[in-house]
Amino acid sequence: MFVNYAHRGASEYYPENTLSSFYRGIDMGANGIENDIQRTKDGVLVVFHDDNLKRVTGKDALVHDLTYAELMELTVTNEKTGRSDKILTLDDFIKYIAWRDLTYAIEIKERGIVSEVMDKLDEAGLRERTIITSFDYEELSDAYKLGRGYRLGWLYWGKTDSKRIEKLKSIDAYQACPKIADLTEEELKTLHAEGFSVRVWGVDNTELMKRAVDMGVDGGMTVNFPDKLTEYLKDRS
Repeated sequence: MFVNYAHRGASEYYPENTLSSFYRGIDMGANGIENDIQRTKDGVLVVFHDDNLKRVTGKDALVHDLTYAELMELTVTNEKTGRSDKILTLDDFIKYIAWRDLTYAIEIKERGIVSEVMDKLDEAGLRERTIITSFDYEELSDAYKLGRGYRLGWLYWGKTDSKRIEKLKSIDAYQACPKIADLTEEELKTLHAEGFSVRVWGVDNTELMKRAVDMGVDGGMTVNFPDKLTEYLKDRS
């Protein structure tokens, strides 16, 4: 199924990985949400992308070095629009966003948290609507060994060669997630022939967005501007 994933929400316009960004992404027609999970010093799972807080909050510190209470003193800002919001917990993401009939790409940003993340998703009945993703192959391998039945998607740069495909197979990956600028039509055909869904990332302009759709990417893409993808898909239908 082709999914228009609001990447950290409608992050082109709103502070990324916040409630306002996710709500607006849904309003813009996204049928999927992508987010990123880390753990605070006191063990709270939060929705945040960078290891360091500085880029979006101004605080030069690592997420896992601060408590959740300390994170709550900070504000996430979209530098383009000036809009701001607060850092979100995974619990609140599930409560306020993930009850909807959407597809969720939950990206694991830190080693050793995938089991706890899956526990919370299981409690909310989200297994069938979730794809656990990561750039960290070992974290995905750990998820596979847990045998929890979650679909896995490996995010990666570079060529999709035979070694890459073997690694995808060894964790019974559902989805290959290459960077769109690195993906060739031949590689896409190979991935499809091997039975993988393909979802691309790094779609940071409308030209790349259109290229991904037109070349036949089937699993969708993460975009900061889900409104533009919604419009393009509508025009093509």
